[in-house]
Amino acid sequence: MAQNPDSLEGKVALITGAAHRLGAQIARCLHAQGLDLVLHYRQSAAAARALQAELTVFRPPSVLLVQADLHDCEQFPAVLERVSAFRGRLDVLVNNASSFYPTPLDQVTETQWDDLIGSNLKGPFFLTQQAAPLLRAAAGCVINLVDIHAERPLKDHAVYSIAKAGNAMMVKALARELGPDVRVNGIAPGAILWPEQGLSDDAKREVLSRTALLRAGSPADIARTLLFLVRDAPYITGQIIAVDGGRTLQQ
Repeated sequence: MAQNPDSLEGKVALITGAAHRLGAQIARCLHAQGLDLVLHYRQSAAAARALQAELTVFRPPSVLLVQADLHDCEQFPAVLERVSAFRGRLDVLVNNASSFYPTPLDQVTETQWDDLIGSNLKGPFFLTQQAAPLLRAAAGCVINLVDIHAERPLKDHAVYSIAKAGNAMMVKALARELGPDVRVNGIAPGAILWPEQGLSDDAKREVLSRTALLRAGSPADIARTLLFLVRDAPYITGQIIAVDGGRTLQQ
């Protein structure tokens, strides 16, 4: 019987920052669709191993773990060598890993600049560069996790907002550079997961009051959008979908 042309079975995805939060939900979603996964982590080894164990209960051995510091581009060739050795292909690259924290203008340091630009822009760019031959061979795709604050800066988060604005332009620029073989798209989450630094209940209510749907989204909303871009959007490239409950409709 011929395979369904929309089937993702037998394909391979590399997800950065996959051990927690959005990355872990994306991993669960893609794995359920039949993809084998390479899950990148930096320091969260225990969480990465737990996620690997959770997923391989259903389909062993289908998940490879890769540790790397995405600030160090010299590590990327070794990462891609392991990806290639895993299944001999790469169909999907999800640039999810990110640093996020406030940098008030009168306090921001060069170290913070390098960290936020490195994780949100430099690392994804050079990892995609290194992955391009594998992605071209598979006619694959790249999905960047951008942010609604790439267009509307978040107060006291100037460096993060600048980095995500660069990430958004990376989606468009690399769609041109890697076409016609590889599609590049992005997802800009809104109020999906609250920052790990925490927000007051009043601050959360204020954020949600400025969405058209008056509620927070969930990691599953991001994962389903990503699945659409991977599986169901062969003629979409260079686009960024805001998954924000209508937050960007308001000032």
